[in-house]
Amino acid sequence: MSPPDSLPADARVARAGRPLRADAQRNRDTLVGAARAAFATADDAVPLESIARAAGVGIGTLYRHFPTRESLVEAVYAAELDDVVASAQTLLDDHAPDVALRAWMNRYAAFVATKRGMIDTLRAGWASGRIVTPATSERITGAIGTILAAGARDGSLRGDVAAADVTAMVLGVFLSTAAAGTAERTPRLLALVADALGAPPRPAPSTAGSG
Repeated sequence: MSPPDSLPADARVARAGRPLRADAQRNRDTLVGAARAAFATADDAVPLESIARAAGVGIGTLYRHFPTRESLVEAVYAAELDDVVASAQTLLDDHAPDVALRAWMNRYAAFVATKRGMIDTLRAGWASGRIVTPATSERITGAIGTILAAGARDGSLRGDVAAADVTAMVLGVFLSTAAAGTAERTPRLLALVADALGAPPRPAPSTAGSG
C-alpha cells in the first residue's frame, strides 16, 4: 500500500476525512456503484479497468480515489454493510431479540456469501485486519450491540457479553468457512454462536418447606 505522502490528492483528502469536491464525490460514488454491481455478479476477481469503464471514467480516476484493490473492496464492503447494519433495528421491530439475532447473523452471512468477486481480497483483508477497519468493525459491533441490549432487557439473551466479542466470533466463522467446500458449515457455526448468547434457563422456584 502506498505511503500517505505518495497518495493522490483526492485519496489524501478522503483519508483525512475532509469532504471531496462535488465532482470528485460523484466520481467516487459512481465507481463504488459500478464495483458493487461487478462484484455481485462476477465469479473471479474483477479487473479494475472494467470497473472504471462501467463507471464511465478512466483508470487514473479510479486510482485517484482507490489506490489499491483493497481500498475499493473496503469501500464496497462498507457501503453494502450499511444496509445490513440498518436491518438490525428492522428485525427487532418485527421479532424477539433472540430471533432477530439469528436472522441478522444469517443475513450478514448471505451478504458475505454474495461477494464472490471479492472473496480473495476479503479473506486476505480479514486475516490481516486491513478490510475490517475500525469504522467497519464499529458498524458491525453497533448492530450486534443493539440486538444484545434488547435481548438483555427482555431476558432472551445474555447480558454479560461484549458486542465486540460477538463481532470477533462472527468474523471468525466467516474467515474459517471462506475456503471452497466449507460454506455449508456457516449456518451451523452461527447457530452455535447464537446458542451461546441465549440467556440461561431460569431456575425453577424452590419448593423447599412447602406443604
